[in-house]
Amino acid sequence: MVRPRVLSGIQPTADSFHLGNYLGAVRQYVALQDTHEAFYFIADLHALTVSPKPEDLRRRTRVAAAQLFAAGLDPDRSTVFVQSHVREHTELAWILICLTGMGEAGRMTQFKDKSAKVGEGGTNVGLFTYPILQAADILMYQAEQVPVGADQKQHLELSRDLAQRFNNRYGQTFVVPSPYIMPEVAKITDLQDPTSKMSKSSSSPQGILDVLEDPASLRKKIMRAVTDTGSEIVADEENKPGITNLLRIHSALTGVPIPELERRFAGQGYGAFKKEVAEAVIETFTPIRERTEKLLADEVQLDRMLAAGAARARAVARETMEKVRDRVGLLPAMPIG
Repeated sequence: MVRPRVLSGIQPTADSFHLGNYLGAVRQYVALQDTHEAFYFIADLHALTVSPKPEDLRRRTRVAAAQLFAAGLDPDRSTVFVQSHVREHTELAWILICLTGMGEAGRMTQFKDKSAKVGEGGTNVGLFTYPILQAADILMYQAEQVPVGADQKQHLELSRDLAQRFNNRYGQTFVVPSPYIMPEVAKITDLQDPTSKMSKSSSSPQGILDVLEDPASLRKKIMRAVTDTGSEIVADEENKPGITNLLRIHSALTGVPIPELERRFAGQGYGAFKKEVAEAVIETFTPIRERTEKLLADEVQLDRMLAAGAARARAVARETMEKVRDRVGLLPAMPIG
């Protein structure tokens, strides 16, 4: 049976994935490789929009890849590669840029939100065209499904619009992708501000649980997590956001439903509960951290794994771009000799 093709990317903008990344993306990627033909890439070109130091980008690209493999992505069952290793991404992005209206690009909420925060002087054209490169990433591989979060739905709509526009103008070329609605993931919030999302860009270091963090540091952060008045271990979004967040973390990592956790910890204090949450986090992250360290200790082998993934991705990308170049009227390059 032919399995539907799915594609997703993750940016290498930090030295470790955090708990929210793991639950909302990485763990889902691992599950999808059992039911889909899966393509996953490290979005290093997208990361350039935040002007990283070259040495940081290079290191973080390897770290992101190592974490994906360490978390369970199998290079024999998934195509895992670095975005910039497949040059066709930027070529297709340019062609799609030429199909995109200025007003259409300007309505993308991520650009509008960042521009509102830092002003136009603090943004760049790369951020403005970011959703169009994202459309190229998706359409290049004829992906039928794309895992999306709430903040990416608009970008997928742009990908669908551009695919349909290209097909209408030049003939059937691209699969029009559909959103893959991932199983509901618990909303994980900042340990120090449980009313805010856990995020590298807005959370303090004490509010984030990193996948590659050492156990002692993870335990300390959880034991110091902001809690609420009273001592009952019950989920109550409005009155007990701190305990609710910790219950969600425990439940998401262990699979134990929150009502069962409430019964188990009835009559116990916050301290005993936090210790259990810390153990659940450490038990999940430690093997991933250890496998990541092992992969990073042999960069040559890690780079070989990424090269193999890029070769498979490139074969698909070349086929797509041959059609695209022909459809839009680009003159084929004549081989010499």
